[in-house]
Amino acid sequence: MFDARLLPLQRRLLHGPARALHARGVRADWITLAGFAVGLCAVAAAAAGAFGLALAGLLANRLADGLDGEVARLAGPTDRGAYLDIALDFLFYALFPLGMALADPVANALPALVLVASFVGTGSSFLAFAVIAERRGIRAEDYPTKGIFYLGGLTEGAETIALFIAMCLFPGAFPGLALLFATACFLTTLTRWLAGWRLFG
Repeated sequence: MFDARLLPLQRRLLHGPARALHARGVRADWITLAGFAVGLCAVAAAAAGAFGLALAGLLANRLADGLDGEVARLAGPTDRGAYLDIALDFLFYALFPLGMALADPVANALPALVLVASFVGTGSSFLAFAVIAERRGIRAEDYPTKGIFYLGGLTEGAETIALFIAMCLFPGAFPGLALLFATACFLTTLTRWLAGWRLFG
């Protein structure tokens, strides 16, 4: 919901560090892979109940996710980079609730399962729309720098990261947070289905 508004600010903040990395020969794909590795450490920390470390890893993962795009634009974006970025992002989004579930299976397992199921809905509707939009030559005017068509919705990247931060800060509230956000994700999926139904008819 807020990604399009936050993207210009993110680019301004990260352009300087990205230029420094690019000047040193650091490739965008390296940053993507390193960020995913740090994200896996955040998941492991959450599973161990080390929520402070999980939060630090989460923030580092998201920093890398912003930097890789800026470095890619400086070096020249590639299809492989766009593929890696979206594929690893979606996997990380599914793994983080798993870490929270492992921290307290009795309380968290079922809400985590519902949340991950809702992510399947948002992710599949997002990617399916992007495939057909690319085939038809449709571009996302709100996200001109994205490697694929970026279909917005009620729950986007910014909201998901805010959710994960809240989970780290208030781990005892995980069940309620997960179910509330899952409801919003299911609504996002429905709006994306409707958009595809109307546009691709």
